[in-house]
Parts: sequence; structure tokens; C-alpha cells
Amino acid sequence: MELTWNDFFKQIKEKEYSKSLKMFLDEEYKNKIIYPPRNEMFKAFLLTPVSNLKVVIIGQDPYHEPKQAMGLCFSVRSGVKLPPSLINIYKEIENEYHVNMSKQDGDLTYLATQGCLLLNSILSVEKGKPLSHKREEYDLFFQDVLKFINDLDRPIVFMLWGGYAKGLAKYLNNPNHLILKANHPSPLSANKGGWFNNNHFILCNEYLKKHNIEEIKWNKN
Repeated sequence: MELTWNDFFKQIKEKEYSKSLKMFLDEEYKNKIIYPPRNEMFKAFLLTPVSNLKVVIIGQDPYHEPKQAMGLCFSVRSGVKLPPSLINIYKEIENEYHVNMSKQDGDLTYLATQGCLLLNSILSVEKGKPLSHKREEYDLFFQDVLKFINDLDRPIVFMLWGGYAKGLAKYLNNPNHLILKANHPSPLSANKGGWFNNNHFILCNEYLKKHNIEEIKWNKN
């Protein structure tokens, strides 16, 4: 029987970092404005069960302005202005598939439900303070997540964008998995080259198709 995210969270529940992180978050959510809402912290896991997992896209920490963060990396709620990184992700999908992506809708739930785990390595942030929740506990948690996925003995595509995400490749050594690396889609990085025309979305689908796995429909429209 295949493992589930429930199995994973049971495995880590009694670890010291897990208890420490819960205590920290209890205090932070009680006394400060923290994003995303606590009931959306684990949305990536809820929308993409292990049984449906095909692709892993990794972000660093949630957006830190009001109404943006929703528990999925790079994603914002429908109607919220698209952040620059997401605009560049849409542009690359447009380039590769010759389609038009709606710049009015940055909700990536449609990818999560197709099997894309859209996971930030840090699941929370204080309002207006990027990387404010960068802590050793989250590092240990995320290492355990990657180890859990790395041990899944079936084809999975990892998209590692930017220096931080690329550095996580050291935890991934399963020959059944495909690792794609590129510069971060943020304008500061993307405009220097290494993001546009990387063909990650096409390469991902080619890999899935080769292994008789249903491809991702990257275009929402």
C-alpha cells in the first residue's frame, strides 16, 4: 500500500523540531499577522495527495503582503495582482505552448489538483517581513519532506528554480526522478538569462508521457 501524507506527518509528529515549530507558530499566529491563514498552511499537501504526485515545484517562503499567500508556492488568489515571478512563469508557459494565460488569475490550484506539489520550504511569514520565519525547524521539516518524496519509487519531476532550490538537489538521488534546474523566475534573476526558453514545462510533460503518466495541462484557459 502506498504511503500518504498522513503517514509522513505521523512519522515526524514526535520529532523535537516538529514540537518546537508548533510552539513557535502558536505564538506567532496569536500575536502577529502571519500569512497564509493557519488553516491554509498545509494546502499544498491537501490538494496534491501522494497518490497523485507527479511534479514538485519549490518556492522559498510565502508572499508577505495582504491577500496574497494561500498555501501554494508562487500562487495568489483569483483577482489579486500577479506578483512579478508568477508573471514570468505565465510568460514562459505562453512561450512554450503558444497560448494566452490570464494575467487576472494567479490561482494555481488547477496545477495542484493535477499532481503538482507547489511547496514552499518555509510555510509561513510575518506580514511585510520576507524570510521572517526562516528557522532550523523548517529546514529539518523540509529535508524530511524531500527525503519522503525522494524515496517514492516512481517517476516524479522536480523543478528547481533559483539558487536556493537548486541547492536542494543534494537530497534527491532517485534515478526514477527527473531534476530540472533554472534561474529563478523573479525579474531580478530572469532578466539576466537562464529562465526564459528553459522549456521546463515541455520537458516535464515529455518525461511524464514517456512513463505513461497523464501530462500536466499548464494552460488554465
